[in-house]
Amino acid sequence: MTVNPDLQKERDSATFESTELTFMLDRGADRTRRRRYIQSLALQDPDLNEVDHRFLTRDELYSSIVRRSVIIARKLKELNLTDLNDQLIYKGSALRGEGSIFAIHDLMLIPMLQSQATEKQRKKWLPMALNYDIIGTYLQTELAHGTFVRGLETTATYDPATEEFVINSPTLTSTKWWPGFLGKSVNFAVLMAQLHSKGKKYGIHSFLVPLRRFDNHQPLPGITLGDIGPKFGSAGNDNGFCRFDHVRIPRENMLSKYAKIDSDGTYHPPISDKIVYGAMVLTRVGMVAMAAGGLASGCTIAIRYSAVRRQTELTPGGIEPQILDYQSQQLKLFPQLATALALKFAARNIRDRCDQIQDDIKAGNVSTLQELHGLSSGMKAFSSLAANNGIETLRLGCGGHGYSEASGFPSLYSTVTVLVTAEGEYTVMILQCARYLVKCIAKAAGGEILPTSIAYLTEKPELKCPAKTPEDVLNLEILSNAYKHRAYRLVTEAGQQLQSLVKSGKPQHVAWNESHMYLVQATEAHCHYYTVMNFVNSIKTLEMSDSLRSVLTSLCQLYALYGIDQHAGQFAQDGYMTGQQLSMATSQIASLLTTIRPNAVNVVDAFDYPDELLKSELGRYDGNVYENMYKWAKDSPLNKTEVHDSYKYLKPMLQSKM
Repeated sequence: MTVNPDLQKERDSATFESTELTFMLDRGADRTRRRRYIQSLALQDPDLNEVDHRFLTRDELYSSIVRRSVIIARKLKELNLTDLNDQLIYKGSALRGEGSIFAIHDLMLIPMLQSQATEKQRKKWLPMALNYDIIGTYLQTELAHGTFVRGLETTATYDPATEEFVINSPTLTSTKWWPGFLGKSVNFAVLMAQLHSKGKKYGIHSFLVPLRRFDNHQPLPGITLGDIGPKFGSAGNDNGFCRFDHVRIPRENMLSKYAKIDSDGTYHPPISDKIVYGAMVLTRVGMVAMAAGGLASGCTIAIRYSAVRRQTELTPGGIEPQILDYQSQQLKLFPQLATALALKFAARNIRDRCDQIQDDIKAGNVSTLQELHGLSSGMKAFSSLAANNGIETLRLGCGGHGYSEASGFPSLYSTVTVLVTAEGEYTVMILQCARYLVKCIAKAAGGEILPTSIAYLTEKPELKCPAKTPEDVLNLEILSNAYKHRAYRLVTEAGQQLQSLVKSGKPQHVAWNESHMYLVQATEAHCHYYTVMNFVNSIKTLEMSDSLRSVLTSLCQLYALYGIDQHAGQFAQDGYMTGQQLSMATSQIASLLTTIRPNAVNVVDAFDYPDELLKSELGRYDGNVYENMYKWAKDSPLNKTEVHDSYKYLKPMLQSKM
């Protein structure tokens, strides 16, 4: 491989080994080697090689994804890849970052069968799901209701005479809308619907519903299915709509591990109404890692390209410098690089905590479920918006070429921006976390012990930032405490604002609505502190060389200081930080850009994205940007002929004698 000399120089002059950071992010060298091996199985398989997806029509792309999905299911058996993580790596590599028609099936249907079905239900349905005899999706969002799950209109009314549920879409707005791969791909679903029995409404429950005939894939009687049409991105996903006209399913098709209906219609509630949302919470936890990975991909593209691209003379007649040498470019790219790492460490911590809480739930302890719901809601929102905004900043940093599909940014942005809305719109998720924070304020006032992620509400924070010198504002403990102070103040003030409105006589729901501005700011501050705290703790506790620790410390400092600079008013509002301290913070940001500059390429190399998955001519590992952009352009279907067929419309005009 011939590598661009500017890019090679960056790697040769770095102060740490990129593989060390790769091993850390993968949680061990063995895991890195395993991931690379699994990726190679997919990327080197001729059965999975096709033309560039970016040149396909939507219909061609969808057909390609269906074909690949079926091949992948067969290959997983042939290769005997039974580990879930191995399967996810293989699927992601084989699909080159596109979706699989089995994605929702694997990530939601199977986990829901495993966690919310009775033993009898698991014996019947789980083997069919694991063998892809059924292909499922998750039907929650409706035309007029999404994140507000309690407002869903689809009904499941129990008929004791036949021991069946009657599934119905009573209004146009109750039409299920957006579920992935619903339009043409799946034949089965987990349906979220309002349970009615004996004239009473019992809220949202989960039901197993066949959608299509298994012999010819035609929709079953009473079910209307279709694709919702082109979207902002994800062209290969046949997101669909579904309506039910009094469709009957057996009583045993209600997932009944926690909530049950007797044959006579008697209802037995679950020990916690939050359990029914378990699969959705797990999906949100995964989205934090997806957001971090998306932003890391964008950083890889923009930083490698900025090391290759040379632009404008700094001195008359001099050589054009790499644009990575411009401080203005560093200010666009390096805070996003720091954010990507911060989110990766946060995602790691959330996943660990999620696993602990899932073990508690399996043991019958649901007391920590509220923590997981609050944490996953807040961090899903916080991380997805940070990644969304960061990728746009990185794209802009690549100039005109960033607008081309060849850059990888259009598809990357459309993939990441959906995370801001999917499985819970940003503001609604932030406010769900806010409800948890408000409850924690009351618990803290009552002397209760709070989980580690929120324990700061039981502590009295510093009243003044102790930083006296520019070096002090680089101290990780001082930086972490600054974010703790900000979170404590904004969360407690939001709680006080809410209570003052209630005490003034306003109904709770009115007071809540009129406190949204405070609650959103408070939750964002809480999530920001959580992210800083985890970044700092990771640097302190994880084993690494001094050289890597130095690089990560600089990036952590930049992440924290950049956040202070962007939210200076919130740190200074109550006098915690002075104008002089904020000026020192800004000055240190400039210094850190210079410090990080020599290692920026090595850090993105550590993310270890193969070119086939990065799908960017700008972000190629070899840095041969211009040669491959030209080659990519020549491969455009419009260039198959010198004169396009549409010339027949131009010809009469161009050859007229007018």
